[in-house]
Amino acid sequence: MRWLVFGSYDVRRHPRVGVLMQGLRAAGDQVDEVNVPLALDTAGRVAVLRQPWRLPLVVGKLVRCWLSLASRARPYRRTTRGGSAGAVDAVLVGYLGHFDVHLARWLFRRTPIVLDHLVSAAGTARDRGLAGQGGARDRLMRAIDEAALRRADVVVLDTVEHLAGLPEYARDRGVVVPVGAGADWFAAGARADQEWLGPETGRLRIVFVGLFTPLHGTVTVGTALARLAADERIEVSMVGTGQDLPACRRAAADNPRITWYDWIPAAELPAFVARHHVSLGIFGDTAKALRVVPTKVFQGAAAGCAIVTSDTGPQRRALGDAALRVPPGDPEALAAVLRELAGDPQRVARLRHAARCRAVDRFGPATVVAPLRHRLVDPPWQVTAADRCTAPDGGPGSEVSAGSGEPADVGSTTAPERSRSDG
Repeated sequence: MRWLVFGSYDVRRHPRVGVLMQGLRAAGDQVDEVNVPLALDTAGRVAVLRQPWRLPLVVGKLVRCWLSLASRARPYRRTTRGGSAGAVDAVLVGYLGHFDVHLARWLFRRTPIVLDHLVSAAGTARDRGLAGQGGARDRLMRAIDEAALRRADVVVLDTVEHLAGLPEYARDRGVVVPVGAGADWFAAGARADQEWLGPETGRLRIVFVGLFTPLHGTVTVGTALARLAADERIEVSMVGTGQDLPACRRAAADNPRITWYDWIPAAELPAFVARHHVSLGIFGDTAKALRVVPTKVFQGAAAGCAIVTSDTGPQRRALGDAALRVPPGDPEALAAVLRELAGDPQRVARLRHAARCRAVDRFGPATVVAPLRHRLVDPPWQVTAADRCTAPDGGPGSEVSAGSGEPADVGSTTAPERSRSDG
C-alpha cells in the first residue's frame, strides 16, 4: 500500500506523525511525505483565541503553506485522464490538521483521506480555559472540528474515550491508534538497559517533559516536589514551558534539587530521558486529562524509565501493572510514591523493566499502526514480533516477546471509495 503523509505538521514538536510513518514503513508500506511545517506551535494557535487580531497573520502563514503543499502534491494526484503513476492509495493528514484536511480533500477527491484527530479544537480550548461550554468561542471551535471531521473518510483517535466523544455521524469512521513511541526512544531504552544504572549509585533521578498545560497538572507536580524539599535522595529535571510554568515554579520553589530546562532538542531528548530512573506522566484533573494517554508516558516507557502517572481509565488500560498511578490532582499521593521509590531501588528496577517490556510489546510503531492498516488494507494486517525484552538479571524465562496484543474492533477492512476525480 502506498501512503502520502500530508500537511503543515511539525514532527519535531509533535512526534505522533513520525511514529505513524515509522510504523507504516515497518509494516512494508510505501510512505511518501509532502510536508511544509506551519511556523505556529500549539501555544501560538491558542494565542489567536486570546488575541483575535493575530488571525490575519495566521491566515497569511497558512496560505503560504497551502500554496507550497499544493505544488508539491501534484505528482501524487490521480486525474480523469488515465490516472497518475505517482497516485497514492491513501492520504494521511498529520496532527493538528483541522485546516489541512480541507486542502487534502480538494486535491485528492478520489483518494481516502485519513485525519489524525489526536486533539479536538473545542476540547483543547476548554482544557486551557479559553472557551466556556456553549460560548461563542466554544461554538467556533466545535464548527472547526465538525468541518474537519466531515472531510475525512477515516478519523484516527488515540483512546476509546476520544472515539466515544466523536459526534455520531463520525463515530463509525473512527479508529483507535495509540500514540506510541518512535524508534529513537526504543534505541535509548536499549542503551539504558545495557548500562542499567540503579538509584543505589546515587540519587533517584526523576524527569518531567511537557508543555505545562492544565492537562499535565504541573502545579500538582510542583506542590509534590515542594513536599520532597528535605529529601536529599531525589533530584528532578523539569523540561518545557507553557502557561502553568510560573505557577509550577512557585509551588516547587522550596526544593533546591530541581533543574529547569526550557527545552531539550528533539534529537537529544530520548537519551536525556533515558538517563533518569522515573518519568512522570500527567496529573491534571480536567476532563481532557481523564481521556488521554500522554506522549511522554509512551516515550518514557520505551526509554526504560519507571512510570508514575495519574490513575485514569485510558492509562490503566495502556499500562496495566507496568506503572505506578496516583489520583489526579493529588500532590500528597504523588510525593508519597516518589519518596517510597527513593528508598527502594529494587522496586525501581522492576518497574523500569516492566515499563520497557510493556513498551516493546505494545507501543512500537508497527504495533500501534496495526488497527489503521486493518481498517484500510485487505488482506488484514499482520504484525511480526521482532523485539525481545530482557530482564535486568537476564535469568531464565526473563524474555518477553513483542507484538502479542490483539487489535481493537476497528470495523471494515476496506477503505471507502470516492466517485470524483482528483483532477
